[in-house]
Amino acid sequence: MDAFQVHILAADKTFYEGPCVSLTIPTSDGEMGIWAHHSAMIAAIQPGTLRYQVPDGEPQIAAISPGMVKVEKNVVVVLVDSIERPEEIDAVRAQREADQAREIILQKKSRQEYQIAQGNLARALNRLRISSRGLG
Repeated sequence: MDAFQVHILAADKTFYEGPCVSLTIPTSDGEMGIWAHHSAMIAAIQPGTLRYQVPDGEPQIAAISPGMVKVEKNVVVVLVDSIERPEEIDAVRAQREADQAREIILQKKSRQEYQIAQGNLARALNRLRISSRGLG
């Protein structure tokens, strides 16, 4: 299977750089699959599950926050605020963050606080979902 070069970068770290045979990212239009020789594009990434597979390797998953992806000339660049492997996620902390976000949502604060809380809740629930996959 053909490979392409991928650079998966978070604000605070380089997550993975190297060859990749498939990459699936969550977008506002649903999950998008990228393979070798994909057409050029730029898309917004939504919080969710990033899946990728390196040549001769097992499929990998990670929890990602919002960001963007750029595909051009068989090179893919993924830029996100944060990315975590299942084993890196502190499930207790993620549950606490989800509970705090739910509480803010219930308090019916300002529109801005509500939207921030909605984003925090989505991120925390995604981290919990990904962390439970890593245990299985």
